[in-house]
Amino acid sequence: MITIWLPDQSAEQVMGGLPDGFRADVWTGSAPPDSAGQVEIVIPPLPALRPDLALLAKLPMLRLVQLLSAGAEKVIPYVPPGVALGVARGAHDDVVAEWIVAVTLAQLRSLPRFISAQRSRQWDFARTDTLGGKSVLILGYGSIGAVLARLLQPFDVTVLPVARRPRPGVSVLADLPSLLPSADVVVLLVPVTDETTGMVDAAFLASMKDGALLVNAARGAVVNTAALAAELSSGRLLAALDVTDPEPLPEGDALWSAPGLLITPHVGGAAGQPMARSMVLVRAQLERYAAGEPLRDLVGADGY
Repeated sequence: MITIWLPDQSAEQVMGGLPDGFRADVWTGSAPPDSAGQVEIVIPPLPALRPDLALLAKLPMLRLVQLLSAGAEKVIPYVPPGVALGVARGAHDDVVAEWIVAVTLAQLRSLPRFISAQRSRQWDFARTDTLGGKSVLILGYGSIGAVLARLLQPFDVTVLPVARRPRPGVSVLADLPSLLPSADVVVLLVPVTDETTGMVDAAFLASMKDGALLVNAARGAVVNTAALAAELSSGRLLAALDVTDPEPLPEGDALWSAPGLLITPHVGGAAGQPMARSMVLVRAQLERYAAGEPLRDLVGADGY
């Protein structure tokens, strides 16, 4: 019998029941269940609480940490050597891509301005920009990027896909200097790695064309916060952020009052039933584990 830890009491029902050969305890991120000496698979709560993750190193039978999120940077340091780490790649693609389209339209059509005017009871007529015909650079073109490209098709945009690894039809990071000046919208979807941390710095932002929109649906650490605040203060760029560095954003941070900025509190993947979407993938991973088949969407030495 394989022992696993689920993140809450509803997880087993949400995944449609455990596969044969499994038994489960619930670990909500605080005190460990009595099965700490037998557990082979841990599915941490979402979001994973960093202080609690130190427990992973004390589980002698642990073989797999399976996340409910696509991002893994906060968990990687706590996974013991020899233990596999899986991510829920694809679980949140549709809703994150939907958030990107929503905030892109909101910024280009000046919805924050009109919402502010409504609250002030002002009829603030103004002409706005439009998404139609724009060039959209997707930095970190993976499964979310592919869904986003599909959602953008009716707007007749030019998609400029960029990924960390070369493949047909997709540019690489070395091509950014030639691509950024032509992009009207730059969407960030890269994971946090040594290569991507702080990559959107002052030089990156200066390369973007006047009036361009930066959309961060990745992680706050990808963007140099001070550099972005300075660029926004000049009025040259627009931005929409679902993630910040630090997060949550401190009360006195310059981004709160930066012009041309729309902030949401890390809700891009929180629409609908995020647990249900993730648990479908988790159940399939458990079945592969029990059958001795190769596990999917693992974080490896070269990232994820």
